[in-house]
Amino acid sequence: MILAAGRGNRMRPLTDHTPKPLLAAGGKPLIQHQIERLAAAGIRDLVINHAHLGHQIESALGDGSHLGVSILYSAEGEGRALETGGGIFKALPLLGSDPFLVVNADVWTDFAFNAITLAPGDLARLVLVENPGHHQVGDFALLAGRVRARGEPRFTFGGIGLYSPALFADCQGGAFPLAPLLRGAMEEDRVGGQVHGGHWYDIGTPERLAALDRWLTGAGPADQGPRPQGA
Repeated sequence: MILAAGRGNRMRPLTDHTPKPLLAAGGKPLIQHQIERLAAAGIRDLVINHAHLGHQIESALGDGSHLGVSILYSAEGEGRALETGGGIFKALPLLGSDPFLVVNADVWTDFAFNAITLAPGDLARLVLVENPGHHQVGDFALLAGRVRARGEPRFTFGGIGLYSPALFADCQGGAFPLAPLLRGAMEEDRVGGQVHGGHWYDIGTPERLAALDRWLTGAGPADQGPRPQGA
C-alpha cells in the first residue's frame, strides 16, 4: 500500500492544484519512484489511498499496467483524509489477510522493499533511519532488533512498515493515527525493526523537493540530496 492521501500543507502552494505524490523530482512523480522500486522488488499488486485531488492520481497512474504493476484505489474523498491508521483500516478489504507493506508516497529511498519480513507473533516491523537534521529527536528506540517507544538510541520512522492485519483488529472506521496502535504493540513486544543505512529523504517542503530534483538530475551537489544516513 502506498499512502497518498495527505494534503501536503507544507508543500503549498505547489499542492494547491497538484496532489503531493504527483510532484516531480528527477523527471517523474514522487509516487512513480516508489512504484518502480516496489516493482523491482517483485511487489506488483498495489493499493493506493487518496483524498486531496485524488482523481488526478487515478488519472495519472490508471491501473498501473504501463508501470508493470496492478493498482487498486482506496478513495477517502476530497477533504476527508482518514490519517494513516484510518486510511489503512479502510483499505484492509483490498489488502487481504496476509501481512502487507505500507510505504509513504512522500519519501525517496533506495531501500530494497523485499528486504523486510515479519517475525512470528509480531504485529509490525518498521524501517528506521538515522535522525535527519529537521527531526533530531527521533521517533522510536531500537534495542536488539525490537522497537520501543522509549529508550536509546533513537531513530526516525522511515515511513516504511510491514503490518499484520491483526494490528487493526480492534479498530473502527473513521480518522485515526497509526502511532498509538504501534506504541500499544510495542508495549506487548510485538514490533520488530531494522535500520536502513542507505539513501532516504523526506520530501516535506518545496526546498527539499527542489534539492532532491537537483540531486537526481545531477544539477546539484550530492550534499543537497538524500545522503546515506549517518554520512
